[in-house]
Order: sequence, then C-alpha cells, then structure tokens
Amino acid sequence: MRIAIVRGTVTSTQKDPSLTGVKFLVVQYVDLEGRPQPDYAVAADPVGAGAEEWVLVSQGSAARQPRGNETRPLDAVVMAIIDTVSIDGRSVYNKREQR
Repeated sequence: MRIAIVRGTVTSTQKDPSLTGVKFLVVQYVDLEGRPQPDYAVAADPVGAGAEEWVLVSQGSAARQPRGNETRPLDAVVMAIIDTVSIDGRSVYNKREQR
C-alpha cells in the first residue's frame, strides 16, 4: 500500500457495467516525509474519502482482494482514510491538525 492525498474526482457515465456505482478519485502519492510526489493514480473509493484527505491506496492484484472487487477491472483502490502517520516517533500527519 502507498500513502496518497485525494486531489480530485473522475466522473464517467459510460463504463464497464461492473463499475456502475463505483466512485473514482484522483490521488497524488506522498513520500515518507509527507511531500507530494509527481505520480498520480485514479483509484476506486469504497470508503468515502474527500478532497485533501490522506488515504491508503492498494494497487495491482491486491486492489481486487476486497469483497465485491474480485471481478472488477481495478488497478487501485482506496483502502482506508488515514488519521495519523508517525515515523520514528515523529508525527508526519495528523488529520485533526489539518482542519
């Protein structure tokens, strides 16, 4: 899994029938210091993340592991909305401090 920030949404009215009802987000990956990286992805969002929230994104075959995704053509899925990130005892991100 990778840490990312939600940057936007993707809307598509014409899509594979298995994707009906799936919300898609544009996410930007961050490094372990919380700095945005130049790589982005479009990820399915079953957890209801919002703009600028930090999320955990699973990619590849792991994105199809959660129930209901087994047959969907997904390469990235938001698995969780992050509350805090700490590395070596140091806070990198705290959702409460971002408001």
